[in-house]
Amino acid sequence: MPERGVRRRTRGWRKPPGAVIVTRPTRWGNPYRVAPHGPYTAAEAAGLYRRDLLAGTLISAPGREPTTVAEVRRELAGRDLLCTCPIGQPCHADVLLTVANT
Repeated sequence: MPERGVRRRTRGWRKPPGAVIVTRPTRWGNPYRVAPHGPYTAAEAAGLYRRDLLAGTLISAPGREPTTVAEVRRELAGRDLLCTCPIGQPCHADVLLTVANT
């Protein structure tokens, strides 16, 4: 089963082969910002991301087309996902993993 990992910005860190980075500003990034940079808790931001993705209204950045469940399944199924959220904290990458692999 694919897993969520933490993207690092430290010297010498390398993305694991086959993993996909899902942070902003990628197509998979969460537009809902978590405090202190935004008004949401991590759980709220992940919940809003899930709601919009499943409804077909998720737009990760202005000017982009909505991200669809079919795209998530096609492009992310079977792959590990990397975000900057700490493991154990709610994250939109967990939402993507669930959607992509069910």
